[in-house]
Amino acid sequence: MRRRHRIRAAAVALALLVTAGAAGTAQAAGPEPERGPAPPTVVHTDTGLVRGRPTTEGRQFLGIPYAEPPVGRLRWKEPRPAKPWQGVRDATKFGNRCAQTASWDPGYEKPTHTEDCLGLNVYVPDGGRPLERRPVMVWLHGGGLTAGAGEDIVPDTFAKQTGALVVTVNYRLGAMGFLAARGLDAEAGDGVSGNYGMQDQQAALRWVRSNIANFGGDPGRVTVAGESAGGRSVCTQLASPTGRGLFRAGIIQSGAYEDCAARERAKAAEDGAAFAKKAGCPHSATAVACLRGKTPQEILAAQSGIDWGPVAGGAFLPEQPVRAFAKGAAAGIPVLNGANQDEGRLFGFAQYDAQGKPLTTTDYPQALTGTFGPVMGGKVLERYPAGSYPSPTIAYGTAVGDRMFACPALRLDTSLAGRGKVYAYEFADRTSPPFASLRQLPTTFDFGATHVNEVQYLFKHFGLDSPLNAEQRDLSRQMVEYWGSFIRDGVPRAAGQPGVPDGRERVLSLRTASAGGNTASATVHREHLCDLWDAAATA
Repeated sequence: MRRRHRIRAAAVALALLVTAGAAGTAQAAGPEPERGPAPPTVVHTDTGLVRGRPTTEGRQFLGIPYAEPPVGRLRWKEPRPAKPWQGVRDATKFGNRCAQTASWDPGYEKPTHTEDCLGLNVYVPDGGRPLERRPVMVWLHGGGLTAGAGEDIVPDTFAKQTGALVVTVNYRLGAMGFLAARGLDAEAGDGVSGNYGMQDQQAALRWVRSNIANFGGDPGRVTVAGESAGGRSVCTQLASPTGRGLFRAGIIQSGAYEDCAARERAKAAEDGAAFAKKAGCPHSATAVACLRGKTPQEILAAQSGIDWGPVAGGAFLPEQPVRAFAKGAAAGIPVLNGANQDEGRLFGFAQYDAQGKPLTTTDYPQALTGTFGPVMGGKVLERYPAGSYPSPTIAYGTAVGDRMFACPALRLDTSLAGRGKVYAYEFADRTSPPFASLRQLPTTFDFGATHVNEVQYLFKHFGLDSPLNAEQRDLSRQMVEYWGSFIRDGVPRAAGQPGVPDGRERVLSLRTASAGGNTASATVHREHLCDLWDAAATA
């Protein structure tokens, strides 16, 4: 039996990590811009004209609605295309974030209570040849499916460096995005409710397919990408039959946790009933109408303590992703998949040190049995002795990270291999600076290459620059090359660097030059004790 609730509690406490991303500062030269008229800042979409603005990196169009606001009678309904507007719509500011509680992230100090939030942002790089259709990356933010927004990363420099258009997306979160209930099942087209946030993502991808050519993008070269909950979303979209044809490649960063598993219908229904009761709507026959009368504040107050996520069993996701992949789902779709070397240190810190109670050697065995159960906890204690790590908290975090992220990522490589090309990496810069929110904390905790830290090597987190040193800037440039090459032609390459293996025997370890540089490692499975965790996952 899997013991995940204590781990999930730490994850929820940090919003499964501050919505994806963080700031890269590598300054690789972009292509020389063509001489001629200035690129247009007014672009036609299928619902009307939008006016963006030029930047030093290109053009950006912010807050474009891709679906009707899911309010009133549309709360807990599949997304509907946005209605047309007259005139030219201003697209120079981010739209509303989807309803969520406050967090420690920059800009998230106050909660968001709006439901009118289904918008996206388009970043168009300068340069290139006239009439050239550029590849497109659609980024799904992280945040545990309960927090975050498309604006959490600013990928304008990444777009210029890679020559790709980047689209970032808002989608419904928490109970607003993933409530399943008997009354909602009756309203759902396939009889299964609870996938509204994932259906929002597909609606955004359909918008991209219909409109991105007007921004200079190629609708036939779309890569869907994300980190943490965004990476899990990519995994789900790869397994969804209704997502076929909306993208040609996928990037999963730290998203294979729980083997990309969705909630079964019975579990989702239990969650929905518990939520409705907590929200003051205990009667199943009237619960949906009652809940639609609740304010966003009341919904947010009642949603805590539930593991919100997609639901298996309907047309959107007929079966669990792992089973779908075994039957050929995602066939022919190249995937870049990976995790970070020290993913779990953040969760250990959140559960203990951040609470002012660092884990002690005396308390360590009990912490393991409380998280993994008495039998598995004993095995973990034997394989992860506290004395072998800098602190008991880091020992605990290492076990959590191996179980939640490293080994599931390697298992996903195997699941996908043979059905589409898989490229496997591990971000292993243990000197990487903590991501933006952690840098604000008065702590000397050694986070290493923890959850979220790799994203700052690709993008700007909350529009901020990360304090990367010269070696880290080199690694950032190399990672941008790998990711950009994958987005352009489905194969990750970087000048003068090794190729990316398929994960079945080797993984590309991403390190700074003084730590050995980027190397194809054959020891990652052993380093993360995946024999222990793989056996537990299949027990």
